[in-house]
Amino acid sequence: MRVWRAMGVLGVTAGLLVSGLTSTATAAEADQQKCAPSTSTPLRQFRASWVSSVVNIDWPSKTGLSAAQQQAELIGWLDDAVRQRHNAVVLQVRPTADAFWPSKVEPWSQYLTGRQGGDPGYDPLAFAVAEAHKRNLELHAWFNPYRLSMGTDLNALVPTHPARQHPDWVVKYGGKLYYNPGIPAARKLVEDAIMDAVANYDIDGVHFDDYFYPYPVAGQTFDDAATFAQYNDGYTNLQDWRRHNIDLLISELSQKMHALKPWIKFGISPFAVWRNKATDPEGTDTTAGVQTYDDLAADTRKWVREEWIDYIVPQVYWARGFAPADYDKIVPWWAEQVRGTHVHLYIGEATYKVGTSTQSPGWSVPTELSDHLALDSTIPEVKGNIYFSAKDVRADRLGATSLVNSTWYSKPALIPAMPALDSRPPLSAHAVRATRTAAGVQLNWSRTSKDTTSYAIYRRELRGTDHCPDNDARNLLTTLRATGPTQTYTDPTATPGTAYIYTVTTLDRLSNQGVGIPAVSLR
Repeated sequence: MRVWRAMGVLGVTAGLLVSGLTSTATAAEADQQKCAPSTSTPLRQFRASWVSSVVNIDWPSKTGLSAAQQQAELIGWLDDAVRQRHNAVVLQVRPTADAFWPSKVEPWSQYLTGRQGGDPGYDPLAFAVAEAHKRNLELHAWFNPYRLSMGTDLNALVPTHPARQHPDWVVKYGGKLYYNPGIPAARKLVEDAIMDAVANYDIDGVHFDDYFYPYPVAGQTFDDAATFAQYNDGYTNLQDWRRHNIDLLISELSQKMHALKPWIKFGISPFAVWRNKATDPEGTDTTAGVQTYDDLAADTRKWVREEWIDYIVPQVYWARGFAPADYDKIVPWWAEQVRGTHVHLYIGEATYKVGTSTQSPGWSVPTELSDHLALDSTIPEVKGNIYFSAKDVRADRLGATSLVNSTWYSKPALIPAMPALDSRPPLSAHAVRATRTAAGVQLNWSRTSKDTTSYAIYRRELRGTDHCPDNDARNLLTTLRATGPTQTYTDPTATPGTAYIYTVTTLDRLSNQGVGIPAVSLR
């Protein structure tokens, strides 16, 4: 058993890395081509599934499970994410103006115990954050802002519910109850409910989906005429005023959460069509039946341009070649919208349609989702994908999930950095050592910066021909959470008799990466 300290081999490593290279221009060009980053193993890529709690879509699988059963189910979803080499989970924690934590503002969610206000016997959000971080997954808490109930009976809510105390804030529409977004006090309550979670939990992101003003229901009117008369803020057009109300929610919440915790990411996943080109020449070449700008009062493009959000995940839930809304046309349009801004673009994928939808023939083809990622890999602005929903990812119909994982997720990936929030990398690790043991190569090192939250470990053969910088993930062995002042990792895949260079890099909570420190393991 031999131990090699990192700083003692730096000179040797440098010599080995340059040996064998010629000085000819042709050789340099060939080496440059060989070292071009691979699109199939990007170093940074956001990968996640939505874990939906409303009507128990994903988790908990049904109401009334014991705390231990709920926890076991959630661990199963997190372990799925690890197996699939995802690096984040988007967990719904406020599905209908209720809470998956002991909120100071709203009651416990009925989707935990079957009874609104029923204490599940533990803190689900605290448990989710701890277990996600243990697996080095980001936890993005998903909130639905204005939906109050999946039914229409206000009296079915617990007596202490804010909506029971303020029935004038409530609008009945389409078989559901909603807070009226035009009432300033209702908007403040929504923001307060979300900020309660932001303030008290170590979440990595605040996430909205596509529900603002409700989707249109034929023959019904969202009754906010009196509110418009009272709170119009000088607007004379109802639709402009509605968009203004949602703009206020987005901008105010962004300001509040970033003032409290500058590192928290604010992301929104809207219906993917802002406006059809026939409605607005600047819209997408689509004929979608819903347009967020016109029908949901959500000016999603404005939020990107104003940089009120940190990432946007348009739900591009259509197959390639689907004439009314073609994936191949919508994704490049969104890439144009984020270009020149700090806003990240991830694409929402309709895993739930694979093998079930007859909308277009693509969904009966096992390669449809993989083809989506193939297109995305050619568009630099696309920095990741999120899949709806977790149970459909697990179902792996047609083998589509397995194909995505083997083709595009064969290596781990770091979360894309957000330099607009913070660009300072943490200090490097200290005293990195590599030791041969019966179980593999054991790495040991010390943390030097309190800003370090995780580590990335790269490996290459010492006498191999790969002298490229780690600008993709081909050599990325794993990532792991920082657990204390000293850290240990054992590589069980190291081949006996093969010498390796391991490089340990530090990462902060925004995935800024420190300078790597190498260590060599011989034999």
